[in-house]
Amino acid sequence: MYDNVGPQPGVPRPPKAAADPFGNSFYGASSGFIRGGLGAYGEKILGSSSEYVQSNISRYFSDPQYYFQVNDQYVKNKLKVVLFPFLHRGHWTRISEPVGGRLSYKPPIYDINAPDLYIPFMAFGTYLVLAGLSLGLHGK
Repeated sequence: MYDNVGPQPGVPRPPKAAADPFGNSFYGASSGFIRGGLGAYGEKILGSSSEYVQSNISRYFSDPQYYFQVNDQYVKNKLKVVLFPFLHRGHWTRISEPVGGRLSYKPPIYDINAPDLYIPFMAFGTYLVLAGLSLGLHGK
């Protein structure tokens, strides 16, 4: 294709590629079609999943403060239940209460079986501090 044009100053010539019909199947005229088709398909999948997450996020995390309503006694009891579940004497269901015509669950400070985010966040923070201390002492 470029052999019939003489050398032109300032215009780089593309390297001649060896004819390899099986080397790069995505190269050529169909490359844009494949990229566009895969991009649209990926956008459809990611778009539908993000819509699902956005529509259901309020159901799970409508009040993030609910998951952090803890005190010292709750943390001690919860760690005891997590580490020694066979010693737990009591029920394993959450305590509900009617509020405004519908059932609502009590926050973690009043219910040992309620989910909380305080303990996982503190565990992760402790891990980061201990990992940093250990790596610092070893000079890494």
